[in-house]
Amino acid sequence: MSACKSAFTLRRELGMFLAGLACTLATVGLAQAQAQPQTQVWPAHPVKLISPWPAGGSNDTFSRLIATRLTTTLGQPVIVENRPGASGTLGVSQVARSPADGYTLVMGSSPTHATALSIYPQLSYHPLKDFAPVTLVGSSANGLVVHPSVPANSVAELIALAKARPGKLSYASTGSGSSQHLSAELFKVMTGVDMLHVPYKGAAPAVSDIVAGHVNLGFHNLVDVLPHVKAGTLRLLAVTSAQRTKALPDTPTIAEAGVPGYMAEVWFGVFAPAKTPRPLIDRLHREISAALAEPEIRARFDASGMDVVGSGPDAFARYVQEEITKWSDIVRRADVKPN
Repeated sequence: MSACKSAFTLRRELGMFLAGLACTLATVGLAQAQAQPQTQVWPAHPVKLISPWPAGGSNDTFSRLIATRLTTTLGQPVIVENRPGASGTLGVSQVARSPADGYTLVMGSSPTHATALSIYPQLSYHPLKDFAPVTLVGSSANGLVVHPSVPANSVAELIALAKARPGKLSYASTGSGSSQHLSAELFKVMTGVDMLHVPYKGAAPAVSDIVAGHVNLGFHNLVDVLPHVKAGTLRLLAVTSAQRTKALPDTPTIAEAGVPGYMAEVWFGVFAPAKTPRPLIDRLHREISAALAEPEIRARFDASGMDVVGSGPDAFARYVQEEITKWSDIVRRADVKPN
């Protein structure tokens, strides 16, 4: 009798297990079926790529290069929208609150996703928790440039001049916490010089005022200053990267020019709002990587001094975390405050 009961109990438990398994599989299948239409038809209408800086700067330039190519490969317009303000954090915060459907992206950078968290106590977004990293587009050196009226033809001469005139030399940046700002602050910390910070709301007005002689110098992205260097309206002393750039093989790094260990780079990468479906993130990564491999686009990046990366979403997330850790220490040491 007990054996019969055991067999009956076994059959009942097996039946309940199979029923539960069937229910689970059906639920998973339903979820997949519901998710597939979203990813299969995407994009069904135009995609926005937010550039959180003014038009004409490097972020805007790189955003438009990628958007033009994606418009062709995705079959829908990819529209670049400039939403500047608060050192890029204004436009980024708006994207953080956007639907996670793949239709709103942002060209983030080291100021918005590596340093802002340390500088702004009330930052309205978290660089990683509120975003899904898509790909690290590339990284670039800033160029240390001076107005031709500044009597310094090398980094060593600039340091000597700044020490002879403490607080008198001024440098332009694109805002507190920007790569231009922190490149200069790192320079100040490592050389012991005192220079006046003049923040602007973008690269174009900052560089324009250096060219006009209203500000003495700046640490600016090469794409923003090279035309002026070639025209002779700015003098390039060095680059901020660890190695010399391919675009300027004869220009020394700041480390080579007398500040051992100095290194500061600006990077750009595409982010989507957190919880964007992974299939959309993976497709975006593939499409952007293909765009970066196009000879014409690669040539434009190379000419600007940008080293193309195109890393995957997971590697990009790890890189952002490493950058947050690195720059938080520099922000603390330089006592960087918001504008």
